[in-house]
Amino acid sequence: MTSTQFTFSAAFLMGLAGLAFHRIHLLSALLCLEGMMLSLFLALSFWTLQLNSTSFTAAPLLLLAFSACEASAGLALLVATTRTHGTDRLKNLNLLQC
Repeated sequence: MTSTQFTFSAAFLMGLAGLAFHRIHLLSALLCLEGMMLSLFLALSFWTLQLNSTSFTAAPLLLLAFSACEASAGLALLVATTRTHGTDRLKNLNLLQC
């Protein structure tokens, strides 16, 4: 495993650990998801550069587009739950209850 692969794997795993163990606020969970998507984007970009192939150049842009859609949906949910519940603490949210 090269140092770049280790760096991207460690960044992804730190985001995953933050998502699993530090779920106090919805905003912190969304930031952990964005960190995971950023590490995947960078790893995929460097992978396509190492292969020197033009057939994989659209994959990082597609991942970036999906992560932008995920971020906008997450922020919309954050605003909606903060307006209805008054907080973004995950323990106080019961989204199944109207």
